[in-house]
Amino acid sequence: MITSSSNPQMKYIVQLNKKAKTRYEQRVFVVEGVKMWQETPAEQIRKIYVSQCFLQDPDKQRRLEQYDYEVVADRVFQRVCDTKTPQGILCLVKMPEYELKDLLVEKAHLLILEDIQDPGNLGTMLRTGEGAGITGVIMSRGTVDVFHPKVIRSTMGSLFRVPFYITENLSHTIASIKEQGITVYAAHLKGDLSYDRPDYTDACGFLIGNEGNGLSAEIASLADTFIRIPMEGEVESLNAATAAALLTYEVNRQRRQE
Repeated sequence: MITSSSNPQMKYIVQLNKKAKTRYEQRVFVVEGVKMWQETPAEQIRKIYVSQCFLQDPDKQRRLEQYDYEVVADRVFQRVCDTKTPQGILCLVKMPEYELKDLLVEKAHLLILEDIQDPGNLGTMLRTGEGAGITGVIMSRGTVDVFHPKVIRSTMGSLFRVPFYITENLSHTIASIKEQGITVYAAHLKGDLSYDRPDYTDACGFLIGNEGNGLSAEIASLADTFIRIPMEGEVESLNAATAAALLTYEVNRQRRQE
């Protein structure tokens, strides 16, 4: 049993939680909690750590029988976790990796994100996007790390089921997918067309911009069409994740009616 937070394995977990550079160098990230453990594909799990308290539950102990795991003293486990109230289990997980072509399936349905900064927003987009049937998420390099602990928790497992691609040059990637016949829409204040008017039954993607600044002029100019989400009252815009949910579920609604 590991009884000290100075243990090299515990220090490694802390570094993985805190530093994206370490995660990408090792191609490994940390997931915490029972739900995320159960959602993680078994072949991607590299190591499991559990607290002493976790093993006091016979049901949880039975579910661990097929795995190799290491026991950590409760006080040490608490210190190395990113969450304030750990559930007693964390896993080191191999990063899933995709190429752009993995997202460009027939009748693609994409979210294309420019510099999203809030981990909760990104995680919610992945989770809601899965529910709406998106085929993938394209992210600019300036977007918050998809393996950030708060992003992972917000996805509730969708991280393992929604393909994603992090691009070094968002403009070039958008141009590339347009060449593949994907129509690109931008939710934009200059849009005159209500978001529920276009036909989304063919391949399409939605540009979603930074929470504070929206889409840059360069990226917005690459859209085929500007659309708008009608606003009542004095509201000027919606939360980025909320806007993404409305757009992707409109695609879902139209495609269910085909």
